[in-house]
Amino acid sequence: MATQVQTAVKSDVLVSTSWVAEHLTDPKVRIVEVDVDTKAYSEGHIPGAIGWDWGKQLCDTLRRDIIPKAKFEQLMGQSGISNDTTVILYGDNNNWFAAWAFWQLKIYGHPDVRLMDGGRKKWLAESRDLNQESPKVAPATYRAKDPDFSIRAFLPLVQDASSKKSADLVDVRSPQEFTGEILAPPGLPETCQRGGHVPGAKNIPWAKACNEDGTFKSAEDLKSLYGGVGVTGQKPVIAYCRIGERSSHTWFVLKYLLGYKDVKNYDGSWTEWGNLVAAPVEKP
Repeated sequence: MATQVQTAVKSDVLVSTSWVAEHLTDPKVRIVEVDVDTKAYSEGHIPGAIGWDWGKQLCDTLRRDIIPKAKFEQLMGQSGISNDTTVILYGDNNNWFAAWAFWQLKIYGHPDVRLMDGGRKKWLAESRDLNQESPKVAPATYRAKDPDFSIRAFLPLVQDASSKKSADLVDVRSPQEFTGEILAPPGLPETCQRGGHVPGAKNIPWAKACNEDGTFKSAEDLKSLYGGVGVTGQKPVIAYCRIGERSSHTWFVLKYLLGYKDVKNYDGSWTEWGNLVAAPVEKP
């Protein structure tokens, strides 16, 4: 499918709001909203879009982990998504959790998944149609691949990268979280015992990758943003935040918009590192 995006980068993983408006009834496309504020979907969403609750449907509810393979297959099937469906993800906060869902779809090998550039913010700003009804979708059969953990960083790898400087660590949280001034963004419950950052990490807040309207910045601006602090893709890159959703946004930028070959999302992030006994913590 041909797409047009304002950023003129990687049209195979980004679609514009106009493109989505033109494909609302395309049977080969499934639009999915994933929000930080899980009530936003019921208040009004893109017509025909289904909603996923990140805290209940995109994680293992018994242990801290991503959604298990079998439940992922069930979610996709119940959502009317088959292996050849084009999945368009969008959400609030400039696609925080939409990017997290994108990352998980790629872990399980879905071939055609894209983000709506600008997310919910841009759709609302353009006064496009909204619907409060959840669509009825015909169930589909879905078969996931075995998880691809080449795009996921676990704690031992991050510890090794920090001590040996074998990868660029990118902390995408706010400067106040990075310095340890605050432990979490206001109003968000997941927290830690200590503030600061992983030793050697560079602070590039996730939101710097976006324009005011929520769309991604141009490839040239993104290259300057990350390259300006030495994150050029010449070394492996590991992005982290607090629980992994903001860093999945940066992971998407580095891997798909800039084409860095080895980029991982450390979804354990600061709520894991900041709660470890005897783990080194760096502060300014």
